[in-house]
Amino acid sequence: MTDIALDRITELVEPSLRQLGVELYDAQWLARGRTPVLRLVIDKPEGVGLDDCARVSNAVSAVLDAHDPIEDRYELEVSSPGAERPLRTEQDWERALGRRVNVRFRHGDDEVVLEGRLTELGLSDDTITVEAREGKSLVPVRIPRGDLLAARRALEL
Repeated sequence: MTDIALDRITELVEPSLRQLGVELYDAQWLARGRTPVLRLVIDKPEGVGLDDCARVSNAVSAVLDAHDPIEDRYELEVSSPGAERPLRTEQDWERALGRRVNVRFRHGDDEVVLEGRLTELGLSDDTITVEAREGKSLVPVRIPRGDLLAARRALEL
């Protein structure tokens, strides 16, 4: 499936998702195996439960059946992004403020992995600040966004 076709599917289902109080986090077409899978990953500020996935699956199935944008047989899968979801958009970063994060970033010629609490999104200097444990102390670590390689929320233990 082309990106254009996936964009069209996204365009068709987003009004139903908004009506159900969820947002589309990601849409993927997985063509492995015998039956391709259309995977929709949904989210909302308070988190997604099984009831949300079932409601979205029913609503999206009806929309896709009515518009028939996919000619071939496929399976629809609706899920949440999970507790350790990647931080990709500005909205993801804002929702992660005050929560534990795991970031991988460049520091000179090295890559560093750091886990701690996201305490600040520096808008004026385009940085993030993660409060990480150093020995028995908590130390703020300021990281330029341009040096970030990957980031995700981390489980709170």
